[in-house]
Amino acid sequence: MLRSLSAAAAFSCLAALPLANTATAQEPVRGKLAGDLVLGIGVIGVLPDSGGRVDAIGGKPHASDSASPQLDLTWFATPNLSLNLIAATTRHDVHVNGSALGEVDLGRVWALPPTLTLQFHPFPQARVSPYVGAGINYTFFYSEGGRRTPPVEKVDVKNGWGWALNAGVDIEVAPRWAVNFDVKKLFLRPDVSVNSGAIGARADLDPWIVGAGVRYRF
Repeated sequence: MLRSLSAAAAFSCLAALPLANTATAQEPVRGKLAGDLVLGIGVIGVLPDSGGRVDAIGGKPHASDSASPQLDLTWFATPNLSLNLIAATTRHDVHVNGSALGEVDLGRVWALPPTLTLQFHPFPQARVSPYVGAGINYTFFYSEGGRRTPPVEKVDVKNGWGWALNAGVDIEVAPRWAVNFDVKKLFLRPDVSVNSGAIGARADLDPWIVGAGVRYRF
């Protein structure tokens, strides 16, 4: 379902471009200026890949898709260059497919993945202003719990570093307000410990983060 919602968000982004230009044709475009501080609020879908390895029993780890509200903060060093920081947390169900024990349920885990990206805005004075970026990520995993397949009793997903690629577009609808559509690809592969290290694993999550929201410029 989340993948369908993501596709719908992308379609809505394309559909919104001519509407934004028509609705605000009489208003001057303020554009992006050095020193701007922009606060955003929206909704994201976090869509992990399935991959990795499991020691001893084999199989492939898998984490479920999830959705969450998101806050983000952007600071413009110049009209073309900005730093963006996102804050959101999502819950994922985790299991292993194709192991020697069959499908193994590892319960659920919460992820908090603050991501800092350096973004380049080629057309900062345009009403429809796309951008691309790259950056770093550090993900905290917490509150592991839920129903697990015996003999699994304890699961510990290790916090870890990753890196990110980013693309998106801002559509100015008023001098201080914009609609934003954003896509990030995280490269994140945390280690996992089962039953206090009796079984080790690595989850190649590498999630897509697809979001839409509104932004206010101070």
